[in-house]
Amino acid sequence: MQSSPEEVSSTPKQVDEARGGFLRNHAYLPRPSKSGPAPSFTIPTLGEQTVPNKWVQGPYTNGIRTLMTPLYRYDKILQPEEFAEVAGPRKTLFFNPETFTAGIVTCGGLCPGLNNVIRHLVLTMHYTYHVKKVLGFKYGYEGVAGLHEPVVLTPEIVGDIHRHGGSLLGSSRGSQKADKMVDNLVKLGVNGLFTIGGDGTLSGAQYIVDEINKRGLKIGVIGIPKTIDNDICYVDATFGFNTAVARSMDAIWAVHDEARSAVGGIGVVKLMGRDAGFIALHSCLSNGDVNMVLIPEVKFDLQKVLDYVVKRLKNNGHCVIVVAEGAGQQLFEGEPDTFDASGNRLQKDIGHFLSNKITEHLKGLKIPHTLKYVDPSYIIRAAPANPFDSLLCMALATNAVHAAMAGKTDMVICHHHNTYINVPISRAIHYIKRVNPAGPLYQIMLENTGMPADLEAKKEA
Repeated sequence: MQSSPEEVSSTPKQVDEARGGFLRNHAYLPRPSKSGPAPSFTIPTLGEQTVPNKWVQGPYTNGIRTLMTPLYRYDKILQPEEFAEVAGPRKTLFFNPETFTAGIVTCGGLCPGLNNVIRHLVLTMHYTYHVKKVLGFKYGYEGVAGLHEPVVLTPEIVGDIHRHGGSLLGSSRGSQKADKMVDNLVKLGVNGLFTIGGDGTLSGAQYIVDEINKRGLKIGVIGIPKTIDNDICYVDATFGFNTAVARSMDAIWAVHDEARSAVGGIGVVKLMGRDAGFIALHSCLSNGDVNMVLIPEVKFDLQKVLDYVVKRLKNNGHCVIVVAEGAGQQLFEGEPDTFDASGNRLQKDIGHFLSNKITEHLKGLKIPHTLKYVDPSYIIRAAPANPFDSLLCMALATNAVHAAMAGKTDMVICHHHNTYINVPISRAIHYIKRVNPAGPLYQIMLENTGMPADLEAKKEA
């Protein structure tokens, strides 16, 4: 159940394009623990669909697939053509919705939109399919394992929760035993479990599926991808990501105003992004006042960063830097590692480290300066979803219910190339999604900030 920490040594530039690793502004890097070819896009099912769908009058998406946009180099294909199942209602179902009992759980860190997803799962099941019983498991997989009493979710209970951040059900990190969780699902008569979370949550969902299959049970498990960092494969933008970028604007505007109002003014903003720099990159481009972006995908040379700050102060009088929380971790080499309950390596505080190094360097050069440092991470992740993410949450939740009623399992709902699709969990977690420093969006950032393109530290021979 516990996801072990993994280091991804390859960079997007090193990804073998023939294996389909490179995809424009992001790269899909092979996960070290996953060997061999990627699993297919075939969705497991609990059995034959024999219940006529009188609850949804169509249009149905039976038999409709979408091309997963292979890459070409002129006349040479760089990856095989593959098709994924389009999400949506089916003409016939596996379950009779009116005797269906659902379970919902939110796991991992908070993220804007969690309450929206919970709400629309409940509303779709109640109003569309007339499901009579929906259980909410408290505090992540702890609740699924029976450590907390579940709550019965009704339209009245979830009525206005989308106006608030956080999760009505609470959340937690860490592993639970699959047999205990399945025991509890059987005890409560749950037919379908909706798991809302990131890579660790999806891996946990697979453990639950394995235990269900071992016992020959007919319980479906449907994932809804949640990570504020936007680092899940086959997902254009995870819910909460857009809100995070929008909410970061206030912090960046504030440090920019502070920086340009002082002699040698410097603003440093640390944003979330443990392993992927999507929030930092998109916030920079959306804001327009950032002069340097540091992300985990580029192992920057500290001296090059310091030299650019000096150059920027001399030429422009101020400098604004956005750094992702997982950037520059190589600068802490030799310090002991610590891990959270899910097995994720906790990042060292690059924001304070960078601010202190800049201050020391400028003092040594006797350059007048003042530095303001802001970390708005928890203010951002506990915020309610903005309209874009609210719409995304509604669609993900609705399609998750359609999949569950059709008896699909061991899968996750993804929004890929403007289409909602069903993706096997095994396929979604086979790769790791990262910013591609060779991609067009990163190059646009370089052109608009003026920061050096060769920040990466030189490797020793």
